[in-house]
Amino acid sequence: MKILIIEDHKDLASNITDYLKKEDYVCEVATNAKEALEKIELFKYDCILLDLMLPDGNGLEILKHIKNDAPESSVIIVSAKNSLDTKLTGLDEGADDYMTKPFSLPELHSRIKAVLRRKTPETNRILSFNEFSIDLESKECKVNGQLLNLTKKELNLLIYFINNQNRMLSKQAIASHLWGDYTYSVDNIDFVYQHLKNLRKKIIDGGGKDYLQTVYGLGYKWIDK
Repeated sequence: MKILIIEDHKDLASNITDYLKKEDYVCEVATNAKEALEKIELFKYDCILLDLMLPDGNGLEILKHIKNDAPESSVIIVSAKNSLDTKLTGLDEGADDYMTKPFSLPELHSRIKAVLRRKTPETNRILSFNEFSIDLESKECKVNGQLLNLTKKELNLLIYFINNQNRMLSKQAIASHLWGDYTYSVDNIDFVYQHLKNLRKKIIDGGGKDYLQTVYGLGYKWIDK
């Protein structure tokens, strides 16, 4: 899951990022309205944490852009403004939840999971593909009913491929999905290859078929052979 944190308080943004990364989210931060709007236009996020008071704009204006340009993203307003009128305005404008500062990080995480659950029906929490069955809530992957021991990155990589089966995925797209868009500024993303190699080996050793196809010079495809 990919989270955009729109927060100008750098220490708070850093604390949220560190906590959520430990919970296996890919996090990006925008510290002002301009940066936030650029990211919303260029990238997709599962959930956006939105501060209302930014140095160059009002978070409610950003919320309107999100509803118009990225309606698939859940939005949780995280603000020091605690008046009932402000909360009602934020929720009426389309926010999925509203938290007032200060807050605990475990509660923030629970709120994130709650808004994401509301957009994911119970029946869709099991991702199935041939011999694979992945519980997206418990993050367990089984092959032919047997548990496959994957790291968080390997599991996210597998989910990414199954959700994009038969599509060409470049190495850069994979790196961006798993590690965030900062990878566009990294000179070498060969670490993607090692994760793919490990995932492929674990699948085969676990009794699964190798659906991963390497297309030289272009990227990778997950194909139902």
